[in-house]
This record gives sequence, structure tokens and C-alpha cells, in this order.
Amino acid sequence: MLTKKIAVLFSGGGSNLEAILERLHGKVFGQTKIEVALTLTNKANAGGIAKAAKYGLKSVVIEHVNFASREEFDAAVVEEIKRANVDLTVLAGFMRILTPVFTSQVRAINLHPSLLPLFKGAHAIKESFESDMKVGGVSVHWVSEELDGGKIIAQRAFEKSARMSLEEFEAKIHAIEHEILPETIVQILTGKSPTSVFGMSNR
Repeated sequence: MLTKKIAVLFSGGGSNLEAILERLHGKVFGQTKIEVALTLTNKANAGGIAKAAKYGLKSVVIEHVNFASREEFDAAVVEEIKRANVDLTVLAGFMRILTPVFTSQVRAINLHPSLLPLFKGAHAIKESFESDMKVGGVSVHWVSEELDGGKIIAQRAFEKSARMSLEEFEAKIHAIEHEILPETIVQILTGKSPTSVFGMSNR
């Protein structure tokens, strides 16, 4: 049995962190067991801390406001990731623009609530909703020096309804996020397609 370890970085409520913990932590996929070895946040009051604690994980808190520069903050984060000796780092609502100090040393993926390369940045959901596009969607991509600009790994789209409110649109985005991120993690760590992998889980 091969064990693969991941780090999950978050800034807020931790709904995607919870989806990862629920679907992946301690679970076996084929011959691979996945463990969340590190949960880390830049906000001392992040809701995800309590979600991680339910799974027996004590989150590392590194508040960016305590550092003089982005580079110094990133260096502290990288040190924790290296200490955890993980195979993959997952940005799950980690609201930080990362510098080469991070991107050059850490193998990481990011979740983004739009069909990249459209609607990059922090207001992607609202911009996607208000656009003339007939679909919305979610992307998972490798983290690079360019904001939301790394190579796309997975995407999933849905049709926008004319009667759909922004709240309904956002809820649909989050529902897809909670599926596509765990599936992509498993695919990266096992090399198998998500459909075959999730059929094998928990056996």
C-alpha cells in the first residue's frame, strides 16, 4: 500500500477543505491511501480550522499580516509544507497572490470558480454570472507565477438559466468545486481517471 500525503491551504470557511477531508482523508483508492498531512491558513479566525479539527487535524496558522513582504510570508509557508513532506499542495480558497518563493518550490494546484482563462482574480463568480456567457464553471489548474494562469488540469461547466440568481449560480459553482477538486487530487496522485477511482474508494 502506497501512502500519498497532501497539504491543504485555506483562508475562509473551509468548505472545500471539508470536502477533501470527507472524501479523501484516510481513504484508499486502488493501491493508494491518501492522507491530509497539513492544513494551513493565513487567518487565525478561519472557519476551516474547526472543520479540520473534526478530523483530528490541528491547523497551522501563519498570518500574512505579521510579515513585512509577500516573499517572507511565502517562505514561512514553504517551510511548513516542506516539513510535512507532502506529495501535493492544494489551494482550497487560499486568498493569497503567491510569489516565486512559493511557486518555484511547491508542487501545487488551485481551484478557481470560472472557466479559465476567463474571469481571473477574486471576483470571478460575479463577473462570470454577469457576462454574456451561456455557461459557468470551475477550473483546477497548476499554480504558477501568473495569477490563475497555470496549466489547466480539469474543468467542469454547467448551463446558466435565465431565471438563475447570483446566489443560485454561486451555489452551483460550490457544488461542482466540492466534486471536481477531490477527484482531481485522486487523479494526480493515482494516475487513474476520477470515474474509475471513485468507484474503487472505500473498498
